[in-house]
Amino acid sequence: MPLRAAVMLLAGAASLPATAQQAARGDALVDLVNPLMGTDSSYALSNGNTYPAVAVPWGMNFWTPVTGKPGSGWGYMYDDNKINGIKQTHQPSPWMNDYAAFALMAETGPLRIREAERASWYSHKAEESHPYSYRVYLADYDVTAEVAPTARAAQFRFTFPKADDAHIVLDAFEGGSNITIDRARRRISGWVRNNHGGVPANFRNYFVAEFDHDFTIIRTWDDNWQLTGAATREGGHVGAVVSFATHAGERVQVKVASSFISPEQAERNLASEIGGDSFEQTRAKAKAAWEAELGRVRVTDPSVDNRRTFYSALYRMLLFPRMFHEIDDQGRQVHYSPYDGQVHSGPLYTDNGFWDTWRAVFPWFVLMYPERDAEILQGLVNTYKEGGWLPEWASPGYRDVMIGSNSANLIADAYLNGVRGFDIETLYAAMVKNATTSQDRPKDAEGNVVRAVGREGAELYNQLGYVPYDVGINENAARTLEYATADFSLSRLAATLGKQADARLYAERAQNYRKLYDPESGWMRGRNKDGSWATPFNPYKWGDAFTEGNALHYSWSVMQDVQGLIDLMGGDAKFVDRLDSVFATPPIFDDSYYGQVIHEIREMQIVDMGQYAHGNQPIQHMIYLYDWAGAPWKAQFHARDTMRRLYAATPDGYPGDEDNGQTSAWYVFSALGFYPVTPTVGQYAIGSPLFRSVKLTMPGGKVLTIEAANNSAENIYIQSATLNGRAYTKPWLSRADLQAGGTLRFVMGPVPNKDWGARKMDAPFSMRAPR
Repeated sequence: MPLRAAVMLLAGAASLPATAQQAARGDALVDLVNPLMGTDSSYALSNGNTYPAVAVPWGMNFWTPVTGKPGSGWGYMYDDNKINGIKQTHQPSPWMNDYAAFALMAETGPLRIREAERASWYSHKAEESHPYSYRVYLADYDVTAEVAPTARAAQFRFTFPKADDAHIVLDAFEGGSNITIDRARRRISGWVRNNHGGVPANFRNYFVAEFDHDFTIIRTWDDNWQLTGAATREGGHVGAVVSFATHAGERVQVKVASSFISPEQAERNLASEIGGDSFEQTRAKAKAAWEAELGRVRVTDPSVDNRRTFYSALYRMLLFPRMFHEIDDQGRQVHYSPYDGQVHSGPLYTDNGFWDTWRAVFPWFVLMYPERDAEILQGLVNTYKEGGWLPEWASPGYRDVMIGSNSANLIADAYLNGVRGFDIETLYAAMVKNATTSQDRPKDAEGNVVRAVGREGAELYNQLGYVPYDVGINENAARTLEYATADFSLSRLAATLGKQADARLYAERAQNYRKLYDPESGWMRGRNKDGSWATPFNPYKWGDAFTEGNALHYSWSVMQDVQGLIDLMGGDAKFVDRLDSVFATPPIFDDSYYGQVIHEIREMQIVDMGQYAHGNQPIQHMIYLYDWAGAPWKAQFHARDTMRRLYAATPDGYPGDEDNGQTSAWYVFSALGFYPVTPTVGQYAIGSPLFRSVKLTMPGGKVLTIEAANNSAENIYIQSATLNGRAYTKPWLSRADLQAGGTLRFVMGPVPNKDWGARKMDAPFSMRAPR
C-alpha cells in the first residue's frame, strides 16, 4: 500500500483507546470509542472535522488538546506534531468556531507563553484518548498532562520531572478576558469572552482553577505578552503563569469549573461536581456516565472494527446539543440566556444546527431518550420566550448559518411520537410565526438581520408557493423544499392539537415541492417570480438555487410525500432508474457559484460513488427511498456499501463534516438496520442490519433484540423477517413496535430476495397514497 496509507493505518491503530484483545474480552463499551475518529481533517477536506472531546454526555463544557492556532476553528488536526494546550471548548464545528474558551499548558525550563513557542512535540504513540479522559506526553518538557471531565468542571493532573522551574500556563485567549491569581488560596480565577457572534454584550464565561500546590512564583501577561508579577490583568488577551519546584514524578493537580452566570456559580459548580473527589474518582464517574448511555445499545458481532465504529459514532451523537443551564444553590435549573442577557430559571441547550440534526439525531432522542428530548424542547420554549424566535443554528445564541425552518420538524416529530413534558402550545405559536413572517427577526452585533432565523422569503413563499430565484434570496429552491417539509410537520401537529384550519393550510403548502419539479429535466429547479424557470440550468451546479449541493441531491428532499415524487418522475420503475443514476453518473460538478471547489464537492468527487454526496446531509436519506418504489433490496445494498466504504473508527473515518452527531446518527441507525426519513409519522425505512445481534434498552426498560441470522460482509440482503415470531414483510418499522420491545429477526443472504418488502401496499407513509 502507499506509504501514507500505511502510516495512517498504523497511527490509527495506535491511537485507538482499546486494543482488539480488550474488545474481544468484552471490556467497557466506552473503551471501544475512538475520539480521534474524524480528526484527520482540514479546511480543504473533511474526514469528520471533529476534535477529541473529553466530556460527559451533553456536558456544558468539553475539553480538548489544541494543536492548531487558537481561534482558527481547526483546533486539533491529527497530522500536527505539537500541542500548545488543553482547552475548555464549546465549539460545535470549525465552521462555527469556538466561544468562551481558555486553556492550560504545563512546561519546564525557560518560560514560553505564546502559543507557537510553548507548543511541545508529542506522538500519538504516547497519547491516550477516551471520552472520559485524555492523556498526553509533552516531550519538550518531560511532562505528562491528563484531564477528566464533569458536566461543568474538570480535573487536570500534570506529572512533572525534577525541576526548579515547572510552570502551568493559563491562557485566556484573544477576545476579551480577565484573570486574577490568589496566591493564598492557590487559585486562578477570571472570565473569558472570546466568541464569533450570537451573544449579548454582557456575555462572560467565569472560571476558577484550584491547585493542590503552593506557587513559588506568580506572573500575568498583558495584551502585548509582557509578563509582570501583577496578580490581576484585564484586556483583549491576558493570561497567567504559576510556577513550582518539583521532584521527579511529582503530580500537580488542578480542579477547574466555570459558569456563564457568575463567579459564585462557578465556585458552586466546582464544589458540587468535583468537591473532594480525586482525579481517579472524577475519571471513573465520567467513564460510568458514558457506559450507562452506551450500554443501552449492546452489540454482539465478531467484527471488532464495526463495533468500534458503531460506538465511536454513538459517542458523537450524545455530545450535542450541550446543556447551557446550571444548578443553583437551591438545586434548581437556571441559565444565563444568550438571547436577552438575563438569568432565568429552567433548562437551556445550545450548539446545534437543526438543518443537520433534525434528520436523525433528534429522531434518536425521540426513540431512546424522550425525557431528555422533552428537556431540550422546553429549552426551546425558553429560547422563544427570551429571544422571540426559534434558533435554527444556536452557538450559543442565534447564528446566521444555513437555511430552512427545521425546528418545526423536530418539535412536531417529538410531540406526535409521544414526547411530553414541554410547552407545546408555545412552540406551536413559534412554528406558526416562522411560517408567517420574516419581519422583526433578531440582528447581529453589526445590526444585520440574522437571516437563518425564521424563514427568509416567507411572504413570497406563502404568496407564490416557492421562494423565487430572481429576488436576491440565495439557495431559494432548497429553501422552498425545506419549508414544504416543515409545513408538513406543522400540518400534522396542528391536526393533533385540534387546529383543523391550520392543518389544512399547511398540508396544502407541504405540496409546494411540486412547483419546482421540472418534468423536462426530471429534477428540481429554481423558478423566477413570474413563473418561468431560472436559466441556464445545470443540474451539476452546486449552490446557487441549492444549499451545499446540486439538483441531483436536493431533488429527493420530499420526505413527506415520496409517493408524490414517484408519480412526478413517472412511476416506480423510472423513479428507481433515477435513483440509480445518482450512483452511476460521474462526479462532475460546476463550482462557479462558490468560485472554488468547496470541501463538500471534493468529498463527493473522491469516493467513487458517482453523484452520491453522502458527506453532506441533504442526500443522506436518499438510499432509503428505494423502499417506497418496490426495490428495498437496493436500499439494502447501498446502505451496507456506504457503511463499509465511508465509515471507520480511524482519524479519517467520516465521509465529510460530522455535524453535531448527524453523520454519526446515519451510521448508528443504518447499522441497526433502519432509518427515519419522514418526520412525525413514527416510521423507519429498513435497510441492511450490520450486526449479528443488538439489544436496545428502550425507555421504560423494555428490551428490543435485533437479530440477523447468517449476517456477514457478503450476506447483506434480507431474505425474510419476523417480529415477535410473526412474519414481517413491510420495508419499514414503527416506533411503537420498537419501543414495545421483543425480537426483530432478519435472515440474511448473499443475493437479493426481490419479493421481500416490495409490495406497493406495504410501502412507508406518503401524503399521496400508492397507486
